[in-house]
Amino acid sequence: MRERVLAIVSIIAQYVIEDRDFLTENDIVEQLLADGFDADEIDAAFSWMESLSMQSRSTATSRELSQPTYRIFTPEESQILTQDAMGFLIRLRTLGILDNDLQEEIIDKALRMAEEEVTLKEIKALTALTLFTRSQDDWHREVDCFMEDDWSRICH
Repeated sequence: MRERVLAIVSIIAQYVIEDRDFLTENDIVEQLLADGFDADEIDAAFSWMESLSMQSRSTATSRELSQPTYRIFTPEESQILTQDAMGFLIRLRTLGILDNDLQEEIIDKALRMAEEEVTLKEIKALTALTLFTRSQDDWHREVDCFMEDDWSRICH
C-alpha cells in the first residue's frame, strides 16, 4: 500500500507543479478514484501530506542557503536510502536547493516512513512535498526541474 500512497502523493505533486489551480480536492479525489485508487489509499496520502505540512510549519524558520557541506550518511541511512536517492540529495545540496536543515528534515522523514528501501522516485516525491510545504512559489521551478530530471535548467 505504501507504494500506491506514494504514487498518489506524486500525482498530487504533479498537479501542483503543473499549476492546476482549477482542480479542487474533490476533483483530485474523483480523478484518483477513476484511476483505480481506493478511498483508504487516497485518505492515507492526504493524511500523510497534511502531517508533513504541519511538521514543517511548526519547525519552519527562515533559512539562508550557506556554502555546501559534505554529509556522511550513517549506516542506517545507507541501508534505507538507495544510492540514487542519496546521490539525489547530495546533488540538491551541492546546487544550493537544500540547506543543511532541510536536507536533514528530508532524510529524517524518509527514515521514519521507510518500511524498506527508499528509492529515487520516493525521495523525489518526499523532497517535492517538503519544499512545497515551505513555500510553493519559491521552489516551483526547482521542483519542476528535478522531477523531470532537467538539471541543466537548475544550473542556469
